[in-house]
Amino acid sequence: MKRILLSAATLLAVSMSLVSCCNKCSQTPAEVTNDEVILHAWSWSFNTIGENMKLIAEAGYDMVQTSPAQTCFVGEDGGLALWSEEGDAVRGKWYYYYQPIDWKIGNYMLGSRDEFKAMCDSAHKYGVRVLVDVLPNHVAIDHTAVTAALDSVVGGHENLFHANGFTDITQWNDRFECTTGMMGKLPDVNTENPEFQYYYMKYVNDLIACGARGFRYDTAKHIGLPSDPTDEKSERNNFWDIATGREAIKDITLLYPDSLFIYGEVLQDKNVKELEYAEYMDLTASNYGGALRHALEQHNYHAADLAQWHHPVAPNRLVTWVESHDTYCNGHESAGISDELIRQGYVFLTARQNGTPLFYSRPAGSTRDNYYGNNRVGDRGNDEFFHPEVVAAIAFRKAMSGCAEQVEASENGAVIEVLRADKGATLINISEEAQSIAMTTTLPAGEYTDKVHNTTFTVADGIISGELAPLASYVIY
Repeated sequence: MKRILLSAATLLAVSMSLVSCCNKCSQTPAEVTNDEVILHAWSWSFNTIGENMKLIAEAGYDMVQTSPAQTCFVGEDGGLALWSEEGDAVRGKWYYYYQPIDWKIGNYMLGSRDEFKAMCDSAHKYGVRVLVDVLPNHVAIDHTAVTAALDSVVGGHENLFHANGFTDITQWNDRFECTTGMMGKLPDVNTENPEFQYYYMKYVNDLIACGARGFRYDTAKHIGLPSDPTDEKSERNNFWDIATGREAIKDITLLYPDSLFIYGEVLQDKNVKELEYAEYMDLTASNYGGALRHALEQHNYHAADLAQWHHPVAPNRLVTWVESHDTYCNGHESAGISDELIRQGYVFLTARQNGTPLFYSRPAGSTRDNYYGNNRVGDRGNDEFFHPEVVAAIAFRKAMSGCAEQVEASENGAVIEVLRADKGATLINISEEAQSIAMTTTLPAGEYTDKVHNTTFTVADGIISGELAPLASYVIY
């Protein structure tokens, strides 16, 4: 399929024209709508994010999510490969920044505290909010690498961990094991230790003082809720009350809690307390992402139940994705899906009324045979995050603020139509073949030219008709 490339200025013009040409819905729908979108700048350095902030803003993203910013374990002599095998000339692993050895801003993989602050200053200039991936749940596999300063403030190395913190989780649906045990050989931090809470909150507030305006909580379901059993070293499970600003710890309270966007990686499974976690933060819609990927791989909307959100929490409180860095890297369950097909899934999520869509930036140069592409931590991802179809979908989402959705699909499931009241529609061909459609629509009668491909669609007697190229999406009014 021919790739369409537009300049940053053209992208901004397309975005602004889409927003300005649509009259907002005059009536408030029964449900709220979500307008914002997140770019997951996975493994980009702070400098790289800052240098690309203008492009990120012009593409329409409201938030940019960084990888973990805290001091981390230095693996493989500090090599900056995203992935390496024994014997490779360039060494490294992307996941070392998920192995904290202290909670101070800055690490060898992404940049210093000054560089973090400069990135946040750039974000503020362009009206983008910075989300930081934070992980208080565990330390590095080599826990002896933890800094002496951290050991000291918690009252000694042994006090950094739950009593159960070096016991492997074997029963993942057992809440005691899940919230106090060792996950993937990562020793489990005693997040209920007041001295740790105080130290951690100083880190979080420093991130905010530097300009961060939200957080993704990694492995959130492994941190206990008030209703969960307590570790023998803990009096009560109050971490989430402190982390979200409901309680102070000593003289520290979370800064600006009402202005922060906070969501948790609460991967769905049996006996996961989604509703209780949702009392504190938004949650990841992991099951919905799996259902969407299945439908995309089958090139058939009807292959999975995409009408339901597969989650007990209201959809306006969910962060949605087609894939995450975990589904791409850990087991590569989504890495074999083409960029074009992933893009159509993201356009679908973005055109919808609810959820906060997250676009995962795949590595630059990656292919379906070479998942890590140019294979360097710090570099910008590939160009998909500002592809014209993505930009148009984001602009459509903002233009349709307040408009209730209706989702239709062609009989063969190849084409999805996301309608927003009678104001606009996005048509998405998830098949690898061209499609000719005649589908029900709520759009008024007339001819419409889509905003990316300049393709004409006709609406008459409640039916929209036209031709769609393979793996392409169309935004029309």
